[in-house]
Amino acid sequence: MSNGSSITHCLLLPFPDMQELQLWHFWLFVGISLPELLGNGLTITSTACNQDLHTPMYIFLFNLSLLDLGCIFTAVPRSMANSLWDTRAISYTACAAQIFFFLFFILTEFSLLTVLSHDCYVAICKPLLYGTILGSRACVHKAAAAWGIGFLPALLHTTNVFSLPLCQGNAVEQFFCEIPQILKVSCSHSYLREVGLLVVDTCLACGCSVLVVRSYVQILRAVLRIPSEQGCHKAFSTRLPHLAMLSLLVSTSAFAYLKPLSISSPPLDLVLSVLYSVVPPHPRPPLYPNVGSQDGPTNDCITSRRGVSGPPVIICC
Repeated sequence: MSNGSSITHCLLLPFPDMQELQLWHFWLFVGISLPELLGNGLTITSTACNQDLHTPMYIFLFNLSLLDLGCIFTAVPRSMANSLWDTRAISYTACAAQIFFFLFFILTEFSLLTVLSHDCYVAICKPLLYGTILGSRACVHKAAAAWGIGFLPALLHTTNVFSLPLCQGNAVEQFFCEIPQILKVSCSHSYLREVGLLVVDTCLACGCSVLVVRSYVQILRAVLRIPSEQGCHKAFSTRLPHLAMLSLLVSTSAFAYLKPLSISSPPLDLVLSVLYSVVPPHPRPPLYPNVGSQDGPTNDCITSRRGVSGPPVIICC
């Protein structure tokens, strides 16, 4: 194939010839997707229907649940259908749509996780200013900005990638379409512009990561001053999964998108794609363990003191 305009479909990662292994692949993804659908569906329904949960923390949680569903259902259903129908084909338009929506959801989620770290920093380190700095309206605006931040780069990357001429066929060695696999089959002299865009995005992601680490350093210092052992445990148990998920998302996606093509291999690419597209949504319950409870967000608050004579500190994150 000399040009992308002559391609009508792409070929995803081939499945084993044995029908038993194809069914095993299908049921594996069912087992991954079903808890995700039920868990995030419950979160979305509870947050939308319960007025007591219309607070800054749960506004972010509502948006993160939507993004989790978007990420996993952009990548997984097509692979499940192909395993049942014993085919590898995906239309060129559907491939472009997969790349756009996956980037849109994953970049928006990263932006929201960055905002969430600042939300937790304000809640723990500046609790008396929490309602002023992070009111419900401000959080809605920040969530909307995060969706916009995710949309523009996704559109730019998708337009740029699918303007590249493809010189090495149409086989995408992955269970869903993504940028590194398209670059592998594009002409070697034409993808440097896209690599440059990926480097810029990675630098921005690293900048966001620095802000997250800075927030967590301040949070750690504040939490260690809490005299209540229960308060410390609560703060660590809800924040560490957030930090671990963000670290997993950034490290695996950055390595997958920026690693040299010379060290690329189908098994490595498959493991990396699963780690940043399927695994990150699942640590969500430990972040907010009391979603859907009748007591609302007050269940996630810890009242403690910075010192014996200091004012009470209310931790809500």
